[in-house]
Amino acid sequence: MDVFEAISTRRSVRHFDPDHRMTENEVRELMEHVLLSPTAFNIQNWRFVAVEDHELRAEIRKAAWDQAQVTECSLLLVLCLDLKSWAKSPERYWRNAPTAVAESMVREIKHFYRDDECLQRDEGMRSCGMAAQTAMLVARAMGYDSCPMDGFDFKRVGHLINLPPDHRICMMICIGKTLQGAHPRSGQLALDDVLMRDRFPESEYDAG
Repeated sequence: MDVFEAISTRRSVRHFDPDHRMTENEVRELMEHVLLSPTAFNIQNWRFVAVEDHELRAEIRKAAWDQAQVTECSLLLVLCLDLKSWAKSPERYWRNAPTAVAESMVREIKHFYRDDECLQRDEGMRSCGMAAQTAMLVARAMGYDSCPMDGFDFKRVGHLINLPPDHRICMMICIGKTLQGAHPRSGQLALDDVLMRDRFPESEYDAG
């Protein structure tokens, strides 16, 4: 499946075959591609929790208002962000670069993120968002379907997965073999409604 087909056929599916499980090799293949997702300064500030324990999944399902896909999917991923990844041995992110480049980038990383907690969180959310899309498209290319989720109690799920204090949860993704496809797309906006050229048009309010 090429990337265009993966994008056009990716849908949010909520009914998975509960008896199917991805193999360890499949999970590794998916995640190794997810790790190719971009992050600012290459700080790789996403962290992924693959929830395999059945009892833990059941507890997370309770925290997700009993949504069945949490326990029925083949792979449940909790996408988290490390707010302080920029400060945790940042030289490792540039270990294969020329020395001068690596030293410069490490200085820039510290200068950019230090003392800006809002930026640290925003960057983590951006990184997780890009990783999530990669995960869903790779899953589709592998013949699986997926469902991104933010309909759950973030605090409760964080407690259940032992989320470190300097981490936050971005979303969860359910991946598996679909039993029931998604409904037809409910109403995509026209391209002209969302794509501007150069700038937003002036509104009557702004013009007045």
